[in-house]
Amino acid sequence: MTDAESISIRTIRPEDNAAIAKIIRDALAEFGANHPGTVFDDPSTDHLYELFSATPRSVYFIAERNGIILGGAGIYPTEALPDGTCEIVKIYLSPQARGSGLGGTLIRKSLEAAKDFGYSQVYLESMPELRQALSVYEHYGFRYIPAAMGNSGHTGCDVFMIRAL
Repeated sequence: MTDAESISIRTIRPEDNAAIAKIIRDALAEFGANHPGTVFDDPSTDHLYELFSATPRSVYFIAERNGIILGGAGIYPTEALPDGTCEIVKIYLSPQARGSGLGGTLIRKSLEAAKDFGYSQVYLESMPELRQALSVYEHYGFRYIPAAMGNSGHTGCDVFMIRAL
Protein backbone atom coordinates (compact mmCIF):
# COMPACT_ATOMS: atom_id res chain seq x y z
CA MET A 1 0.00 0.00 0.00
CA THR A 2 1.71 3.16 -1.16
CA ASP A 3 -0.94 5.83 -1.62
CA ALA A 4 -1.13 6.99 2.01
CA GLU A 5 -2.75 10.31 1.15
CA SER A 6 -5.91 8.55 -0.02
CA ILE A 7 -6.38 6.84 3.35
CA SER A 8 -8.93 8.51 5.58
CA ILE A 9 -9.55 7.92 9.26
CA ARG A 10 -13.00 8.63 10.62
CA THR A 11 -15.30 7.48 13.39
CA ILE A 12 -17.26 4.29 12.92
CA ARG A 13 -20.64 4.31 11.16
CA PRO A 14 -23.43 1.71 11.41
CA GLU A 15 -22.68 0.38 7.94
CA ASP A 16 -19.07 -0.42 8.99
CA ASN A 17 -20.03 -3.12 11.50
CA ALA A 18 -19.89 -6.16 9.22
CA ALA A 19 -16.67 -5.17 7.43
CA ILE A 20 -14.68 -4.38 10.59
CA ALA A 21 -15.98 -7.52 12.35
CA LYS A 22 -14.73 -9.58 9.39
CA ILE A 23 -11.30 -7.92 9.48
CA ILE A 24 -11.03 -8.61 13.23
CA ARG A 25 -12.08 -12.25 13.00
CA ASP A 26 -10.04 -12.96 9.87
CA ALA A 27 -6.90 -11.51 11.50
CA LEU A 28 -7.37 -13.56 14.66
CA ALA A 29 -7.89 -16.74 12.60
CA GLU A 30 -4.87 -15.94 10.41
CA PHE A 31 -2.57 -15.72 13.44
CA GLY A 32 -4.11 -18.67 15.29
CA ALA A 33 -5.54 -16.38 17.98
CA ASN A 34 -9.21 -17.17 17.38
CA HIS A 35 -9.66 -18.51 20.91
CA PRO A 36 -12.76 -18.54 23.09
CA GLY A 37 -12.76 -15.66 25.52
CA THR A 38 -11.44 -13.15 22.96
CA VAL A 39 -13.06 -10.61 20.65
CA PHE A 40 -13.34 -13.47 18.15
CA ASP A 41 -16.44 -14.81 19.91
CA ASP A 42 -17.53 -11.58 21.63
CA PRO A 43 -20.99 -10.63 20.30
CA SER A 44 -20.12 -6.93 20.59
CA THR A 45 -17.61 -7.40 17.74
CA ASP A 46 -20.59 -7.44 15.36
CA HIS A 47 -22.03 -4.23 16.82
CA LEU A 48 -19.11 -1.87 17.35
CA TYR A 49 -20.98 1.21 16.16
CA GLU A 50 -23.72 0.63 18.72
CA LEU A 51 -21.23 -0.15 21.50
CA PHE A 52 -19.09 2.93 20.99
CA SER A 53 -21.91 5.36 20.18
CA ALA A 54 -23.71 4.42 23.41
CA THR A 55 -20.65 4.74 25.66
CA PRO A 56 -19.41 8.13 26.86
CA ARG A 57 -15.67 8.83 26.60
CA SER A 58 -15.17 6.15 23.95
CA VAL A 59 -14.48 6.29 20.22
CA TYR A 60 -13.73 3.81 17.46
CA PHE A 61 -11.81 4.88 14.36
CA ILE A 62 -12.12 3.31 10.94
CA ALA A 63 -9.35 3.57 8.35
CA GLU A 64 -10.48 3.36 4.76
CA ARG A 65 -9.06 3.83 1.30
CA ASN A 66 -11.28 4.48 -1.70
CA GLY A 67 -14.31 3.33 0.28
CA ILE A 68 -12.68 0.04 1.37
CA ILE A 69 -12.27 -0.47 5.12
CA LEU A 70 -8.67 -1.34 5.99
CA GLY A 71 -8.95 -1.60 9.76
CA GLY A 72 -9.75 0.17 12.96
CA ALA A 73 -8.90 0.91 16.58
CA GLY A 74 -10.52 2.65 19.51
CA ILE A 75 -10.57 3.51 23.16
CA TYR A 76 -13.11 2.29 25.64
CA PRO A 77 -13.71 2.83 29.39
CA THR A 78 -13.67 -0.86 30.25
CA GLU A 79 -15.57 -1.76 33.41
CA ALA A 80 -13.58 -1.81 36.66
CA LEU A 81 -10.44 -0.15 35.29
CA PRO A 82 -8.78 2.28 37.71
CA ASP A 83 -9.93 5.90 37.59
CA GLY A 84 -8.36 7.75 34.69
CA THR A 85 -7.72 4.57 32.70
CA CYS A 86 -9.25 3.46 29.42
CA GLU A 87 -8.50 0.50 27.20
CA ILE A 88 -7.24 0.69 23.63
CA VAL A 89 -9.27 -1.96 21.84
CA LYS A 90 -9.81 -3.88 18.64
CA ILE A 91 -6.71 -2.68 16.78
CA TYR A 92 -6.87 -4.76 13.62
CA LEU A 93 -5.82 -4.25 10.01
CA SER A 94 -6.55 -6.13 6.81
CA PRO A 95 -3.50 -7.94 5.36
CA GLN A 96 -2.98 -5.33 2.62
CA ALA A 97 -2.77 -2.54 5.21
CA ARG A 98 -0.20 -4.18 7.49
CA GLY A 99 3.35 -2.89 7.42
CA SER A 100 2.26 0.47 6.02
CA GLY A 101 2.38 2.47 9.25
CA LEU A 102 -1.40 2.61 9.41
CA GLY A 103 -1.49 0.66 12.69
CA GLY A 104 0.75 3.27 14.27
CA THR A 105 -1.45 6.04 12.93
CA LEU A 106 -4.51 4.41 14.49
CA ILE A 107 -2.70 3.93 17.80
CA ARG A 108 -1.57 7.58 17.86
CA LYS A 109 -5.09 8.78 17.00
CA SER A 110 -6.54 6.59 19.77
CA LEU A 111 -3.99 7.85 22.31
CA GLU A 112 -4.78 11.45 21.35
CA ALA A 113 -8.49 10.77 21.83
CA ALA A 114 -7.83 9.19 25.23
CA LYS A 115 -5.89 12.27 26.29
CA ASP A 116 -8.65 14.56 24.96
CA PHE A 117 -11.21 12.60 27.00
CA GLY A 118 -9.11 13.22 30.11
CA TYR A 119 -7.66 9.75 30.64
CA SER A 120 -4.20 9.55 32.23
CA GLN A 121 -3.29 6.02 31.16
CA VAL A 122 -4.21 3.47 28.53
CA TYR A 123 -4.40 -0.29 29.10
CA LEU A 124 -4.46 -3.10 26.55
CA GLU A 125 -4.93 -6.85 26.41
CA SER A 126 -3.47 -9.12 23.75
CA MET A 127 -2.12 -12.60 23.07
CA PRO A 128 1.35 -14.02 22.32
CA GLU A 129 0.18 -15.10 18.85
CA LEU A 130 -0.03 -11.41 17.93
CA ARG A 131 3.69 -10.84 18.50
CA GLN A 132 4.02 -8.37 15.61
CA ALA A 133 1.39 -6.20 17.26
CA LEU A 134 3.10 -6.53 20.65
CA SER A 135 6.30 -5.05 19.24
CA VAL A 136 4.31 -2.14 17.81
CA TYR A 137 2.70 -1.53 21.21
CA GLU A 138 6.17 -1.54 22.82
CA HIS A 139 7.32 1.01 20.21
CA TYR A 140 4.46 3.30 21.25
CA GLY A 141 5.44 3.17 24.92
CA PHE A 142 3.29 0.37 26.29
CA ARG A 143 4.97 -1.69 29.00
CA TYR A 144 4.08 -5.17 30.17
CA ILE A 145 2.24 -5.65 33.44
CA PRO A 146 1.80 -8.99 35.21
CA ALA A 147 -1.98 -9.26 35.41
CA ALA A 148 -5.24 -8.12 33.86
CA MET A 149 -6.90 -4.91 34.96
CA GLY A 150 -10.61 -4.25 34.76
CA ASN A 151 -13.29 -6.58 33.50
CA SER A 152 -13.15 -6.82 29.70
CA GLY A 153 -14.60 -10.33 29.72
CA HIS A 154 -11.77 -11.45 27.42
CA THR A 155 -10.41 -14.27 29.50
CA GLY A 156 -8.55 -15.69 26.47
CA CYS A 157 -6.07 -12.82 26.58
CA ASP A 158 -2.94 -13.32 28.63
CA VAL A 159 -0.69 -10.40 27.69
CA PHE A 160 -1.35 -7.11 29.48
CA MET A 161 0.24 -3.71 28.89
CA ILE A 162 -0.18 -0.13 30.04
CA ARG A 163 1.00 3.31 28.96
CA ALA A 164 0.85 6.67 30.70
CA LEU A 165 -0.41 9.64 28.71
